[in-house]
Amino acid sequence: MTSLEGKVVLITGGARGVGAEVARRMRRRGAKLLLTDLDATALTALATELGGDEHVVSVVADVCDLASMQAAVARGVARFGGLDIVVANAGIASYGSVMAVDPAVFRKVLDVNVVGVFHTVRAALPSIVERRGYVLVVSSLAAYTASPGLAAYHASKAGAEYFANTLRLEVAHLGVDVGSAHMAWIDTPLVQEAKADLPAFRKMLAALPGPLSKTTSVEACGRRFEKGIEKRASRINVPGWVGALRWVRPLVQTRLAERDIRRVTPALLPEMDAEVAALGRSLSARTEALEGPKSD
Repeated sequence: MTSLEGKVVLITGGARGVGAEVARRMRRRGAKLLLTDLDATALTALATELGGDEHVVSVVADVCDLASMQAAVARGVARFGGLDIVVANAGIASYGSVMAVDPAVFRKVLDVNVVGVFHTVRAALPSIVERRGYVLVVSSLAAYTASPGLAAYHASKAGAEYFANTLRLEVAHLGVDVGSAHMAWIDTPLVQEAKADLPAFRKMLAALPGPLSKTTSVEACGRRFEKGIEKRASRINVPGWVGALRWVRPLVQTRLAERDIRRVTPALLPEMDAEVAALGRSLSARTEALEGPKSD
């Protein structure tokens, strides 16, 4: 294992959820932090909690804007001398089926979850290469499975996984390691808000077989991230059983494996779309306030 003492860690989407939990754990291990997010209030509060300017550079930056990420990285490098670890964590999810989701929101999910990962890595990579560092791309169990009403999220997380796989090949000879993280349902604001907004989402989740329906705590997720980052792991699975689905992905996508979700979709998907229409938005209210894409 590699010591995290004195390492400089960039975390996007660092103000809440998994990003904030990983930031706390990295800081407890003696790392310096460059945290970015769009939520200025939550970001400032976390930076203060973690020791302020001496240990943390916090920047309101949009992963969808390469120049914004380059400026954030420049601030971190100027303050701490370089970057050792990047956690490309920023991500959002949309509400509604392919027929019902706001097209602008669908594009926004792909922009944040795929293009945002590229912008983060592109901005940070020169310093990471210089320090022979580590890149962690936060994908999801959604890269291995499918759920009705989450097409943009699944497509984006599959894209994030393959971005990480390709980057791993490109930078291995430079001494840089690349990992991808794959989590089942984590008790983050993203999942909490979907449950609160959409009763049909809760029913859909309950209909998933066995462990696929369970939610893991942010703290448990953070522990796995901490261990994986320290090991410079190629893959971090939360919970551990998620890793098995990577190997049996063709079986997971058969009609037999999908039978439970196929049975409930004809009733629950129209219910979910009706709830989305009643909300008048395809994002959580918090995410919409931060991201704000306009409908066509």
